[in-house]
Amino acid sequence: MMNCSGLLNLQKEPVPLKSIEVELEVRDHVATVVSTLNYENKENKPLEAVFVFPLPGDAAVYHFSAKIGQTQIVAEVKEKQKAHEEYDDDLSFGQQAFLLEESDQSPDIFSLSVGSLPPGESASIRLEYVTELAVQADDGLRFCLPAVLNPQHKYLGRKSKGFEVVYIPASLVPHSLSFSARVSSPRPISKVESNCSLDPLQYLNTDQTQATVKLAAGHKFDRDVELLIYYKDAHQPTAVVEGGQASAEPGTLMGDPVVMVSLYPEFPETVMSSGTSCGEFVFLMDRSGSMDCAISKSEQEETRMSSARDAVLLLLKNLPMGCYFNIYSFGSSYEHIFPKSVEYSQETMKEALEKVDQMEADLGGSGMLEPLKHIYNQPCIPSHPRQLFVFTDGEVWDTKEVIDLVKKNSDSHRCFSFGIGEGASSALINGMAKEEGGGHAQFITGTDRMQAKVMQSLRFSLHPIVTVTWDLPKEVSVTVLSPPITTLFKGGRSLIYAQLTGQSSEAAEGCVTVKYSLAGHPSENQLHFSLRPAEDTGLTVHRLGARSLIRSLEIEEREHKEHEDGGVKEKLVQLSVQSGVSSSFTDFIPVSKDNRDTIQGRFLLRNNATPCEFTDRYSRQFVK
Repeated sequence: MMNCSGLLNLQKEPVPLKSIEVELEVRDHVATVVSTLNYENKENKPLEAVFVFPLPGDAAVYHFSAKIGQTQIVAEVKEKQKAHEEYDDDLSFGQQAFLLEESDQSPDIFSLSVGSLPPGESASIRLEYVTELAVQADDGLRFCLPAVLNPQHKYLGRKSKGFEVVYIPASLVPHSLSFSARVSSPRPISKVESNCSLDPLQYLNTDQTQATVKLAAGHKFDRDVELLIYYKDAHQPTAVVEGGQASAEPGTLMGDPVVMVSLYPEFPETVMSSGTSCGEFVFLMDRSGSMDCAISKSEQEETRMSSARDAVLLLLKNLPMGCYFNIYSFGSSYEHIFPKSVEYSQETMKEALEKVDQMEADLGGSGMLEPLKHIYNQPCIPSHPRQLFVFTDGEVWDTKEVIDLVKKNSDSHRCFSFGIGEGASSALINGMAKEEGGGHAQFITGTDRMQAKVMQSLRFSLHPIVTVTWDLPKEVSVTVLSPPITTLFKGGRSLIYAQLTGQSSEAAEGCVTVKYSLAGHPSENQLHFSLRPAEDTGLTVHRLGARSLIRSLEIEEREHKEHEDGGVKEKLVQLSVQSGVSSSFTDFIPVSKDNRDTIQGRFLLRNNATPCEFTDRYSRQFVK
């Protein structure tokens, strides 16, 4: 058993972490996160270390820098092979060198090779990224800072292919966390809540549209830090047009304006109550060994498995009569309760309830791909749209293959995913549902909001399919950067990013039209917006739009890989370099040219493996 997160040397021993500083800036539904991690080499010799850390799955990393002693290093995004070559060249010449790269298995895992750290020297690592904030069942916006930055996640070995979470008492955590947030929105801020102690919310203006909040003094980073932000009139639809980068060429994504449209449909309650009850509900439960861990630091008695079980039992008791359903569970192998989906009745519900109530985390590893293939190979039931509900802690073997499979079958179903427990993979949970599955993602880290989240997803599964059209001046064309939106949910947010190419007058307007049919009643909503760019927001919208397009291109490249089509990869790399947003084909490569101190010996590069195996197989070996 060994540590599998944080900064480790070649002997798999942790480099002492002195402190973590996090600054969060929230603008309406988008967050900018600046994290600074401070380390110190207390050995009497230089060491080379690798640091693996998590990010939100839909985050766009746009800045990475480090300070080694008095040497300042700033990163640039480069094509992966070129970045590796430069890293090895600088190490061989005795220069400080860093390499930040995205995992081949999951886009929310980044590994950082921190070159040679001299004895007694401190290392300060700074990372900046932007991300969307998920809307919760009670209309709160959720930001989560995972606690895996401290040494509590441990690798279980190659056979299990997973992690366990070992919670460390606050008194034993050797470092502290400084966390502050600034919130601004066109709407007044009603409150900010957290699972950790906060200082009182400080409003910065009389209309309460700007505020700051901090963690209370003395906080130890011994658990996930969850922040919930609430606005008044939270469902107001908006459109923000952000001007392009002055130095970028017009016609490129960074050179043209980009619009972000936030849609909040208001379905009448009378129409919602008469909605269709048809549907095929397929539940997929994770029963791997890691599901036996505690769901959170504060609820040690509640396991991830018991939480998933309670969620499925709640859904089973509330399915609409006349629908069809089935329940699958998986680990190293998979099982299903019925040979095929059966009609929902008192008898079939009772049988399913009894079997679910007996389920334990006893199926070994985390292989989600095979049961998904089996589900998708089952014929769909006419007039009963398929709704897939997935419950997992996110520690599956092949995140990207799972997401690709969900997208491949997105025309035949909608996917609703639940991340169970602190540290659940946001790349998997959001990727399956929000980005590729046309559904909705939820994160369950305790019992307090579990029922509301589960019932919200059930309501969402009965909502209508929609179409979205654009109406712009003839001299302006639109290129949608995000995946097509096929479903809108009452109380849920849908974001659309689009590049606007062409010249228009400052008074020109655009319009987005949303059409759908609910319970046989056609409806149409329009959102008019000015094409005049808003104030400079630091290219936040551009970066999020680039991130969305990069993720789509990555999936497209994997689909065309067997045909050896290099055009998609070339476009992807070009977009990543131009926007400064990392991808699976690019790395951040910062190199200090000022430090010429020689490293005794040379380093050999080994190929990357899965994130949890990096201490075994991803290392740069020091050779005397």
